[in-house]
Amino acid sequence: MAHYKLDMEDESEEPYTLIAVHCGEEAYKVAYLMNQYLNTRFKRRRIDVDFASEGMMVTFPIFDFLDALNYSQFYLVANKCRTIEAGLQSSGGLFSEVGSEKATDYFLLPEFKKVDYFLKIYSDFENVTLQSLVSQLNNIEQIVSAYVVETDNIKSKNNLIFD
Repeated sequence: MAHYKLDMEDESEEPYTLIAVHCGEEAYKVAYLMNQYLNTRFKRRRIDVDFASEGMMVTFPIFDFLDALNYSQFYLVANKCRTIEAGLQSSGGLFSEVGSEKATDYFLLPEFKKVDYFLKIYSDFENVTLQSLVSQLNNIEQIVSAYVVETDNIKSKNNLIFD
């Protein structure tokens, strides 16, 4: 009997570039700053990127921008989602309930826990010059640093599928 093996290595994946952005601002402010300094038009999507993790729904805000002139599509997504679980403990008295909160951090790409945001770029042509874009990002005062990430080293690539 013949055995067939399905080879998924040759899967035609669209090439993309990933830029890590370190910034302590909220996601809407980072999108606003990029719109102001990079002449982009990032808009928040109606539906965030969401995953089920440990019985909880974890959501990451995502902004996108389609540059029709340069045949490029940009995604700005947060890497970190913090959930706070509230718990009440009663010590037996009438007014002696003690409230406690447990904060848990979840990451879109767990291997990059120090990165705040990712800028994912699809481009049909080489119209988007990466060095110039990274330089412009680093010139924004609120952004601490930005750099290109090697996509070959990412273990959780499936988390970067937004469509």
